[in-house]
Amino acid sequence: MKKVVYVTGCFGFIGSYVTRECLKKGWHVMGIDKMTYAYFPDAYNEFMEHPNFSFERIDINDIEFLYECDYIINTAAETHVGNSLVKSENFVHSNINGVHNLLELIRNYRAESKNLPTLLHFSTDEVYGDITDGEHIETDILKPSNPYSATKAAADQLITAWGRTYDIPYVIIRPTNNYGIGQYVEKLIPKSVKYLQLEKKIPLHNEGTPIRNWLHAQDTANAVIKIIESKVQNEIYNICGGFEQTNLDTVTKIITLYHPKDEVLSETFPHYDQRRINQYLDLDIVRKGQDVRYALNDDKLRSLGWEPQMDFDSELPKIIEYYKQNFIW
Repeated sequence: MKKVVYVTGCFGFIGSYVTRECLKKGWHVMGIDKMTYAYFPDAYNEFMEHPNFSFERIDINDIEFLYECDYIINTAAETHVGNSLVKSENFVHSNINGVHNLLELIRNYRAESKNLPTLLHFSTDEVYGDITDGEHIETDILKPSNPYSATKAAADQLITAWGRTYDIPYVIIRPTNNYGIGQYVEKLIPKSVKYLQLEKKIPLHNEGTPIRNWLHAQDTANAVIKIIESKVQNEIYNICGGFEQTNLDTVTKIITLYHPKDEVLSETFPHYDQRRINQYLDLDIVRKGQDVRYALNDDKLRSLGWEPQMDFDSELPKIIEYYKQNFIW
């Protein structure tokens, strides 16, 4: 029988990759999205033409009932750390209250004697807090350090508690720093391209020293499919791309790719003239609570047969070119 899945945040960055892969499998996707500033118009145009896709424009807090389905894949969330420092109530609303509503919808589903759908929830590596050496595993204590990660950690705790108390099936996935085409301009890679196009200095927190592990959204979507097809329940999985570097190194690569005719900037990394690079950067910004490094161990997921396929340095030029050609400021 064909699977039926809800994807919340279906036109968002991660949600659009997940939706696309579900449709490729021949599943019916019921998309949910309130279409805020960060939705991806290309995904909307693509999916609305697909015969196996249906859509409702609604906030996950306002959903009042569920059609019969196999999975609810929850990618809907407020995700930008900087915004959470200014207006944390939006993050509580979407990331905690919204998840609570989904859990209650599933719990009430039981009263109608239907097969209970599994909640496959997108968390984040940031729930663990930072780690200077080594890698976090799924059983580590959660130590979020900013309002965004605190709301995601709270949602994780809600899900595991509802799973234990009400026997609601769930899977929580915690990916590292996702990248790819379709991110809104507030994220590091598209934001850097934007500032270069506007001939403004790229702002980097804490002199660009924070280290991030990069994971392509396509690899994340593939992990979702692998988890669903493996039929696992009541588990937590880390997902990482196996490639980490400082934010300064990431932006340095973006600058050199954006200015390919500059012979000094185009020398083989890491032999750039840092003084030439710094002319494009604003390194005076300090963010309180800035995590130094995120790193995950994803052996548990790889035991299911998944591994990342996308190479950061190979994908970055394509992503930069897309943003140069397609962004409307």
